[in-house]
Amino acid sequence: MANTRKVGTVSRGIRCPIFRQGDNLGEMVTASVLEAAESEGFEIRDRDVIAITESVVARAQGNYATVDDIAADVKAKFGGETVGVIFPILSRNRFAICLRGIARGCKKVVLMLSYPSDEVGNELVSLDKLDDAGVDPYTDVLTLEKYRELFGENKHPFTGVDYVDYYCGLVKEEGAEVEIIFANQPKAILDYTDCVLNCDIHTRARTKRLLKKAGAKIVLGLDDILTAPISGGYNEKYGLLGSNKATESTVKLFPRDSQDLVLDIQKRVLEATGKHVEVMVYGDGAFKDPQGKIWELADPVVSPFFTDGLIGTPNELKLKYLADNDFSNLSGEELKNAISESIKAKDANLVGNMASEGTTPRQLTDLIGSLCDLTSGSGDKGTPVILVQGYFDNYTM
Repeated sequence: MANTRKVGTVSRGIRCPIFRQGDNLGEMVTASVLEAAESEGFEIRDRDVIAITESVVARAQGNYATVDDIAADVKAKFGGETVGVIFPILSRNRFAICLRGIARGCKKVVLMLSYPSDEVGNELVSLDKLDDAGVDPYTDVLTLEKYRELFGENKHPFTGVDYVDYYCGLVKEEGAEVEIIFANQPKAILDYTDCVLNCDIHTRARTKRLLKKAGAKIVLGLDDILTAPISGGYNEKYGLLGSNKATESTVKLFPRDSQDLVLDIQKRVLEATGKHVEVMVYGDGAFKDPQGKIWELADPVVSPFFTDGLIGTPNELKLKYLADNDFSNLSGEELKNAISESIKAKDANLVGNMASEGTTPRQLTDLIGSLCDLTSGSGDKGTPVILVQGYFDNYTM
């Protein structure tokens, strides 16, 4: 018999206290996991993964910033006049409060929105409407007037918000002038201003490079704003990237300086159980919703901090490939044993091996973080800590 265990990977949401600023997360997370194990009757094993959502890490750090903090940094770095704000995502949670701060820090905002959708898939207009209008999103620059003439009002299908009106109103409320255009080529903004704040997430390095090459005077990204404290929170690596709305006047920033936290939890669990677990901080998962066509990953990375055992990608054989090809003449116990022996004998690096074709060549932290994000949800489950067991097991274990 190849194995006797009947359960593979298990992902458990761990209910925890409500975390507050200043809490000892290492102590509280470890206690919550061990109490859950005792309560539910399961054991901690070597190579289990304990994952903590980034929001409670940032909250415990008190990593918050105000609209005034954002405004002060934007004004200091751009001079307080006209700023081109390009490629923001359409989100009340992710960008609206940031936009308030940006507008408060300058006299005019030229807001350039990508279309037909933002970077993560929130639609401003459908591709079908673009086709009908004969508009080429790769080359055509649309004014607000032209956009309205061609496409009218387009409310977000999930939130019911017209983000063009919403963002325009936010800028005006902060006392700044606003002009809105629609384009996908970064250099299009240079017809309006040479001071540019690019707000894209995963394409930000390319956008900065293209703008600088095209002659922009000042080019900064959201990752360059609040990289040092003004009066409160900051993130030296990601700035405003990964921030979330906390209140109408504050944002919670992406957590910082948390490598010591994951190592501390790893050490505490080892001392309490004798088991070596892996630990990570996770944010958005890296997956796309096929219904709304929205890519979940609005954070700069899935996991900003993790222990060394989570470095790398899976190294797995495709069982169905082996069953359909190498051992197509076998069945039953003989097939199980043959596949088990192949797994035991597999190379440390299966890149290029046909027997691994179709396995997922993604970073372990992206895969496990996505699993954790789906398990914890973003609502009222009350499980900001996830315990993943059996992820590194295979058919022979």
